[in-house]
Amino acid sequence: MKTISYSFLILLAFVSNSYGQKKYSKILLESATVHIGNGQVIATGTIGIENGVITVVRNTLAYTYNKSDWDTVINLSGHHIYPGFVAPNSTLGLTEIDAVKASKDFRELGTYNPHVRAQIAYNCESNVIETVRTNGILIIQTTPRGGRISGQSSLMTSSCWNWEDGTVKADDGIHIEWPPAYSRSWGDPLAKHNESYEDQKREMLAFLTAAKAAANTKNPATPLQYSALSECFTGEKRLYFHAEEAQQINDILDLITELEIKFPVIVGGYESYLVADRLKIKKVPVMIGRLHALPRHEDDPFDLPYKLPFLLQQAGVQFCLQNEGDMEAMNARNLPFLAGTAMSYGLTEEEAIRSITLSACEIMGISKFYGSIEVGKKATLFGSNGSALEMKGNQASVILINGEFVPVSNFQTRLYEKYKKKYGK
Repeated sequence: MKTISYSFLILLAFVSNSYGQKKYSKILLESATVHIGNGQVIATGTIGIENGVITVVRNTLAYTYNKSDWDTVINLSGHHIYPGFVAPNSTLGLTEIDAVKASKDFRELGTYNPHVRAQIAYNCESNVIETVRTNGILIIQTTPRGGRISGQSSLMTSSCWNWEDGTVKADDGIHIEWPPAYSRSWGDPLAKHNESYEDQKREMLAFLTAAKAAANTKNPATPLQYSALSECFTGEKRLYFHAEEAQQINDILDLITELEIKFPVIVGGYESYLVADRLKIKKVPVMIGRLHALPRHEDDPFDLPYKLPFLLQQAGVQFCLQNEGDMEAMNARNLPFLAGTAMSYGLTEEEAIRSITLSACEIMGISKFYGSIEVGKKATLFGSNGSALEMKGNQASVILINGEFVPVSNFQTRLYEKYKKKYGK
């Protein structure tokens, strides 16, 4: 049995990572502030992990244990422990340098590509993923882009040998880019109606209707573009509708009723607060777009993007946060700070944490094993020197993915240490 103080955690995580295959079968993390992820917090908590599964979540002051029962005991007094943060709807793992076309693998030719799978293109060796992981992003919904139907996303860990090793849930859902009802020109604040919207909507409805009809026949000769959608109609996969406008969302809600889609999700949802009552009645969750953005309309309140999580929370609509937009793979490291912004504009701290942990896992169907620090779930969590929702506080002290230690440093922090030493700082 080893007892380790936090001053040795960086060394521990470096030598005890998943690549080195150094195993610790029984780990105890003690005396930290434990944010469960479901809204609860233990001010001084202890977490026990056996063979990668959480077996103990207790108040340290009320928990007596025999140290010889544990391989490793890590004292994290003064630190915070969180469930692994989840980055939904991201091109992480599918792109490395946005300016280099050869490093981008998230878009295929064609308009309807429900059969395209992001899972097999996931790059575990990405340096970008390494920098994101050290901000607490431990699960990624790697997602394709392009066309009307972009393809199938998969849920992956941010540390792995290869895509097989890193898969949490393969092909969790299919992503549809709903046609915009309005368009805007650069520098023109006034939206113009998309004159082709009704035709584009009918085309989408016709494709999905044909796909459902083909799925019901179970004919082996069914075109791949149709058969790939079959599990979305049976409820085995989610159907993610990317839409921002109230009209789009209303039309999507009509469509999911007509086609009896079991698990629809709205992605983006800038105007979702305007149709919150329908979303609540239909039990359709929203993956809210990047909060660090300007208002879309000239008459919107300046802080509407920041307040959107609170507005949906007040309306009883299930939601989580995501970070789609410019340089989204690199900027995924800012996901905790989006939650921090939501906290400043109405959410409590634990509600903000839930929006990037358990809520995301519930929406994507992996909450049985991930998203919160509870007995029976896989030990995918991290410790931070301070509040992980603040830029200065988010400093990883220990990271575990499925019960295995991974490094708390990345190539950027290593360069910092290298040149700090060179110049005697």
